[in-house]
Amino acid sequence: MEDFGKKKVLFVITQSEMGGAQKFLVNLTKKLDKNKYEVMVAAGPDGGGELFNILKRHNIKSFRLKNAKRNINLVKDVMEIFELRKLIKEFKPDVLFLNSSKTTLWGPKAVYFPTKIKPTPKIIYRIGGWSFNDPRPKWEKKLWILIEKTFAKYKDIIMVNNEHDLKQAKKLNINPKGKIELIYNGIDINEIEFLSREESRNELVLSNEDFVVGTIANFYPTKGLKYLIDAVAILNNSYFISDIKFIIIGDGPDRKTQEARINNEELSKQIILAGRKENAYKYLLAFDLFVLPSVKEGFSWAMLEAMAAKLPIVATRVGATPEIIQSNRNGLLINPANPKELAEAIKNIKGSEQLRRDLGDKAFQTVISRFTLDKMISQIEKLL
Repeated sequence: MEDFGKKKVLFVITQSEMGGAQKFLVNLTKKLDKNKYEVMVAAGPDGGGELFNILKRHNIKSFRLKNAKRNINLVKDVMEIFELRKLIKEFKPDVLFLNSSKTTLWGPKAVYFPTKIKPTPKIIYRIGGWSFNDPRPKWEKKLWILIEKTFAKYKDIIMVNNEHDLKQAKKLNINPKGKIELIYNGIDINEIEFLSREESRNELVLSNEDFVVGTIANFYPTKGLKYLIDAVAILNNSYFISDIKFIIIGDGPDRKTQEARINNEELSKQIILAGRKENAYKYLLAFDLFVLPSVKEGFSWAMLEAMAAKLPIVATRVGATPEIIQSNRNGLLINPANPKELAEAIKNIKGSEQLRRDLGDKAFQTVISRFTLDKMISQIEKLL
């Protein structure tokens, strides 16, 4: 039975692992007023399906797009367009809300080709970081720019989460039918329940005496985890600092490559690969320092959560990060793909307990004053 009077919103995303875009969807959909909105989240099977489990716990309807794949596969991609088109016709959304780079292709094609679906949903496209900023060959970057420009005209609204991506869209003439909207990510610190330092360290098999540098990131080249591994080697060989434990919570296609590097460089006793953890933020109090070594980033949820945990942060100057972190005030900023700078920043923070406390306190104040979930949801509701 249809819920007459409610606005129907269909959210679409490629993968069901819990990355940044999936976290955005969960945070948004669980907070949307159920008396005003009927929502469904459609996602592909790649990534293990954690997204579906979390949506189910929050009683949010979901649909498994069996043909949705992260990597280009012409046969599967064509099948996916027709699969999504069928779902749109059955669910009849007022708003089609696209949430990943490949959906920039699937969404408009599913709605407009071979004929326009009527009634035609409003199309909102949220991009957490332009795909052409990924580490790719130049021809691939140019292809993604062309794709975004071509399909932008089928979108009513494009939503970005940082000023850098907004400026790029304007410079490259990526223009939707309506407008490009900048909306920062936001979290509800009252909903975040961290494990205690002792509990989290016990679960991660860490000693209470260890100085722990940690990150929450899936193993993709954009996350720059190889530079973190390089920084560990520099700390050992150049600064002769080897009494630090490093922990990476996450998984992904690049894990085996980086694990092999860790073993080859005999760093396996220092660098712990904890794998994917549901609600990974729970373990943040196990860290003494949070690092974000990305070479490309939109707006990191993990960094916001680390700030809520009052952790000092070292992060790279990419995406929204310089809009969140003021270097030497509420964190330290370094250049991307620069393991020497990363190693030096880690050394400096390790050496000063007062610096760690000051950076962590100011990071917390930044979150509660600027990046709240209520603010994010209020801005998005105006677009639906």
